[in-house]
Amino acid sequence: MVLPRLVITGASGFIGRRLLDGLKDDFEIVALARRSQARCGAPVHPNLSWFQTDIGDPASVATAFRFIRETGGADFVIHLAAHYDFTGEDHPEYWRTNVEGMRLVLEECRSLDLARFIFASSLAACRFPPKGQVLDETSLPDGEHVYARSKRFGEELLAEVEAEVPSVIVRFAAIFSDWCEYAPFYTFIETWLSRGWNSRILGGRGESAVPYLHARELAPFMHRLIRNHHRLGRREVVIASPNHTVNHLELFKLANRYAGRGDVRPIKVPAPLARVGVWGRDLVGRLIGERPFERPWMLDYLDCDLAVDASRTHELIGWHPRERLFMSRRMAFVVDHRRSDPIEWTARNQAALKTVHLRPNLRIHRLLERHQDRIRERLMAALTEGPDVAAKFPTARDTSAQVLEWRFTVAFRHILNSVRAQDRGLFLAYCGDYASKRFRDGAPASETVAVLRLVGDTSLKVISADPEAVGLEDPLHLYLTMTVEFGCDQVLEVYEDLSGEVIPDSPEGAG
Repeated sequence: MVLPRLVITGASGFIGRRLLDGLKDDFEIVALARRSQARCGAPVHPNLSWFQTDIGDPASVATAFRFIRETGGADFVIHLAAHYDFTGEDHPEYWRTNVEGMRLVLEECRSLDLARFIFASSLAACRFPPKGQVLDETSLPDGEHVYARSKRFGEELLAEVEAEVPSVIVRFAAIFSDWCEYAPFYTFIETWLSRGWNSRILGGRGESAVPYLHARELAPFMHRLIRNHHRLGRREVVIASPNHTVNHLELFKLANRYAGRGDVRPIKVPAPLARVGVWGRDLVGRLIGERPFERPWMLDYLDCDLAVDASRTHELIGWHPRERLFMSRRMAFVVDHRRSDPIEWTARNQAALKTVHLRPNLRIHRLLERHQDRIRERLMAALTEGPDVAAKFPTARDTSAQVLEWRFTVAFRHILNSVRAQDRGLFLAYCGDYASKRFRDGAPASETVAVLRLVGDTSLKVISADPEAVGLEDPLHLYLTMTVEFGCDQVLEVYEDLSGEVIPDSPEGAG
């Protein structure tokens, strides 16, 4: 029997791995993921092919889909690949992965004649409803969080290819397992069951609430969705969630009860005081380089309830969440795993937390963008002031400030792109072209290299002074210093090729 063919992007993630486990016997699956199959712990199965792919990289996506087309195409695509964290900050991965990455995937899907493109969104993409009201399948992705905006852009992209790529939008509740593996939930439990000063503190009235969906519901939901996709309209919204939420007060009581602590009374901190506390802790965290999980942006949702009614979805695809997998029933298992196997508990949840924190290269990218103006000011001063300027930068004094600033902007943008993509080739290609132009302009190799090093050194000094750079010493050397040094080597090679002369290494080089 020929099995339907399924492509899953973001297959190495928390949801992706569970879908692979639950769908591998009934579908031929092509998994696209940033991490390797072995590293992420994905299943090995005869029906499963693995492609290590960066969704934000056009060449990587094109290679994967070329394989898909040449080996029989696909019936369904489940697009899970997306960036999400709890910092509340707008950083490049939201646009690169969630928007541009999805655009790349959709373009490749135009020629696949899909039955459905299944777009994984989230109830978090929607604004919290007013008290007494609920979200349903007609709710708009109108949330103000940067993640919500990226999902709205994704839905708009689906409209652009609607004629060729029929789609369905799935808005998921917060996904958890019996080991927790959901960052906010894990943080709550670790705090409440600790001996810390804040173990009994709840912000506001403790009424902050979201819907939770057990990870074991993912595969049954997707099976039903695919089986009944013909009942759905184009770009129809469905919701993977039970029809209830669980608030912080309920979670607090359940966690303490199953931990054997009895009926612990929480200390409810009024919203104004909670705001002061969160802002104060975050400020201290910035100064010492270890910011807490709770961030000021979360205060906007204090005592808000992400109430949901997914009844239409339940009836439409014939799927109903099982009560035995509701959060209120599973908390006993979650707490028991924490107590009985603390090593495994910590390993699983620390792995989940890694997705919350920015990778070092993206943290450096953010710091560079934040301090670009300051770096430019210092660079311009170094190029135009001081006793040794004429000797070190002989052509700079005859160049207008506008041209110097433009050269800095171009070089800086190429460094940014190389740091973000972890690809020095981007910067080396620029350095080769830059060296050719400067050679034709009559600029000596020593000056061309010195200017590049000045950009790198100035950038390093400025961002190293930011408290958020604490702990980034090794990544800064790898992604910034060494990238610039490789670029300087490229400049010297171009000068040697064009001049036919051997140019000695600069004594300031990294070696």
